[in-house]
Amino acid sequence: MSAAPRIALIDYRMGNLRSVQKGFEHAAVEGVTVTDEPAVVAAAEGIVLPGVGAFRDAAHNLRESGLWDTVLERVAAGVPFLGICLGMQLLGDVGLEDGEWAGLGIVPGRCERLPGGVKIPHIGWNTVDYPVESPLFAGIGEGSAFYFVHSYHFVPADPSGIIGATEYGVRFAAAVQVGEVYAVQFHPEKSSTAGLALLGNFGRIVKERG
Repeated sequence: MSAAPRIALIDYRMGNLRSVQKGFEHAAVEGVTVTDEPAVVAAAEGIVLPGVGAFRDAAHNLRESGLWDTVLERVAAGVPFLGICLGMQLLGDVGLEDGEWAGLGIVPGRCERLPGGVKIPHIGWNTVDYPVESPLFAGIGEGSAFYFVHSYHFVPADPSGIIGATEYGVRFAAAVQVGEVYAVQFHPEKSSTAGLALLGNFGRIVKERG
């Protein structure tokens, strides 16, 4: 087993891991390690779940690797967690992509397709406003633009957990926070200065909690 990292970047064969790892490097966040080992994730002070692809396949890969239970255990223990894009959608109770699939159930809600009448997938820059204050967006100006690539979005059962919102055919959650669980629908690693600032903020959250 590898040495315990400060932040475990989970490899479940569903994300552009290197670009996320490089984003943390550019944000001067040290100790980020890509891993598919449950024991390494269990020893980390922070967890990042990125992802691009289908909800069903992602959930299957997490279960088959043994990472599913490890994520649930560490989140329950209060370890800071950041979900990115598909990693945000998986937090919900259910995903409605080509069927109905069980999510992690960490944040009550559903992963739903973007509404009809808009170009799918949603690709490009959108501004994000902050309904409530969160350390994840500390120092990042209201209305900053982030880069989105997705066809589905997470609809939390309790909107009070929405810390970032944007509009694309409908107003939807661009970011959520429940306790030490943070998640963003956009790709911070592709979002220039604002995205790197967000990754840096998560690094500080992990350091402070650790």
